Amino acid sequence: MKRTLLAALLLASAVSVPALAQDAQQEAPAALTKDPGQVKAGRYRLDTAHGKITWSLSHLGYSTYYGQFIDVTGELTLDPKAPAQSRLSVKIATGSVNALHEKLNAHLKAPDFLSVEAFPEATFVSSSVEPTSPTTARVNGTLTLRGVAKPVSFDATFNQAGPHPVDKLYTVGFDGWAVIKRSEFGVNAFLPVLGDEVALRLEGEFKAVE
Repeated sequence: MKRTLLAALLLASAVSVPALAQDAQQEAPAALTKDPGQVKAGRYRLDTAHGKITWSLSHLGYSTYYGQFIDVTGELTLDPKAPAQSRLSVKIATGSVNALHEKLNAHLKAPDFLSVEAFPEATFVSSSVEPTSPTTARVNGTLTLRGVAKPVSFDATFNQAGPHPVDKLYTVGFDGWAVIKRSEFGVNAFLPVLGDEVALRLEGEFKAVE
């Protein structure tokens, strides 16, 4: 009887240990990675607290002036097995323009520049993604600003992905760069002494949507 009971316990252990190990492996959280091929596929939403657009342009040739759009929302679809199929859509509240100067902010929101009352939102919708290296890509799409839609491309760099140390949510992060001409979107004030080319620095942390 004792031998039979011992044999049963050993058999149960032989079955349950691998099963428990397999369950633990399945439930283990995704690891932090800098390999875009290891990123979780699916839908992501921009973390608005960590998604900003920093702009700069030449100020009369004397300096380079900087500011930000601080109210940006976005949706991203990723598939590490088919990165070219990734899709991105972004909305920018033009009234969130911030140059850290009250009078300048008011002028930037006026018809001379962003005409916020008439055009409270700018959008970017991607049309294609061209991988340029294992961690970089060219994102092509349409930017609509002041009611004018034009093709715009930006260069994106993958930083890393994994569980965020603060909120524990699966997060993927990117940097981006672009240059646009404001005159192409009807923003012609003070040309040519005030720069036409506007450099854009893009920062985004996207959270996986369960």
